[in-house]
This record gives sequence, structure tokens and C-alpha cells, in this order.
Amino acid sequence: MRRFFINTPVSEIMAITGDDARHIAMVLRLTPGDRVLLTGADGKGCIAEITQANATLVQLKWLETVEDNTEPPLAVYLVQGLAKGEKMDFIVQKAVELGVYGIIPAATEHCVVKYDAAKKADRVTRWQKIAREAAKQCGRSHIPHIYPVMALNDIFANSEFASVHKIMLYEGQAAEGLKQVLAAGKKQACMLFIGPEGGFSSGEVNLCQQHGAKIVSMGPRIMRTETAALAALVSVMYECGDLGGS
Repeated sequence: MRRFFINTPVSEIMAITGDDARHIAMVLRLTPGDRVLLTGADGKGCIAEITQANATLVQLKWLETVEDNTEPPLAVYLVQGLAKGEKMDFIVQKAVELGVYGIIPAATEHCVVKYDAAKKADRVTRWQKIAREAAKQCGRSHIPHIYPVMALNDIFANSEFASVHKIMLYEGQAAEGLKQVLAAGKKQACMLFIGPEGGFSSGEVNLCQQHGAKIVSMGPRIMRTETAALAALVSVMYECGDLGGS
């Protein structure tokens, strides 16, 4: 059964507009009587029946509530240094599939790409769309939020992340490995800092340490930024999430 997200809570009568409506009516060719799985803005899910479908509007009626929580028990935020080309698109898509809770694009000292304000907003809109599509495809019951592009100082100053356990992956010398830090104790939320192609500067490492972040290594080999992001996320989800089973 196809899954779609709506921007309102689940109710007796619901509507889908925009690109999703066109996809339902013109690509999937679903018609009145067909059923879909809906996830509302409140995170609750239901099975709904299509009552009207065209390229601009799909109307649906509630049939039954379903227990539909596919989210891992750990909220993982990925702070990803801006990567060039299509790497960020790839990271966003795969991170959503792996269960990331939110993604914060970070403008760091060694970023190759430099965006002005308009370009930053455009990129974030694009990444949010990719996240939404990936969440639909893999059966998520939550669409990860793509935050505005931030500097590291702004991330640490944001009260939303004050209690989140912070882990920076660094290719330099680190006293602990990621496995050791994860095994030290389970957390309800954690934040992974991944550098761009040029890695983090020593000043950025010091900044993270000053704000209580653990500086860790993932072994003796230097990974590409897109590899490091997904390898770290898989490791966290296996150790603390649901990739290792119940």
C-alpha cells in the first residue's frame, strides 16, 4: 500500500494537493475506491480510501487507524559539512532511509562549496523534498527536518540541541573510537558531526570540544565525507537504534 504524508492531523475527510496529487492521479493512476496509507502531521497513521482524484486534488476518507511507528528509538541528528555536486543529495536520501531524525547542513572552514543566502534557501528546499520522497519510499512515519545551513557556533547556540549528545568524527588523533563512545551509555538523542571534503579544521575541533562534544575516530582509514556520514549513522543505528533487530 502506497504511503503519503499530509500536512494536517488525520481526520474523517482529508486532502492531498500539489506534486503528490499529480503523482497519485497521473503516475500511479489511483482512482476512487483505491486505498493508501496516510501519515498525518501529528505522526498518526491511517488507511484511507480515495473518493476523488485528479492532478490537482485528491480527496480521501478515513477508514481505520493503524499503529504505524517505523521510527528508531534514538533520535539522530546529522550535522553534515556542505559537500559539492550531488553528494549532499545522496547523503540526505540515504540518511533518511537509515533512520536519521534531522539533518543540519553546516558551513565549515574547509567547505568547497560557498552559497549565498538565496542559494542556501534553494538547496534546503531541494533537500527537504528529497527527504520527503525518501521517507515515503522507505516507509518512515516521520519526515526528517532539513534545517537551514548553519555555522557550528549557531548549532551550539541553538537551545533545541542543548541536551543532545554530540559526537564529532575526526580523521586526526582521537582518544576514543565511535564504538567505545556508543558503548559507554545509551542516549535518547545524539548528534553526529561530519566534515566536508576538506575535513574539520583544528579550530573547529577545539570549538566542539569546548561545547562538550566527543571527538572520535572510525579507524585508521580516511573516508570520503559521504562514506563517513553513512558509516557513522549505520554504526549508531546498529548499536543504539533498530538496525540490529529488536
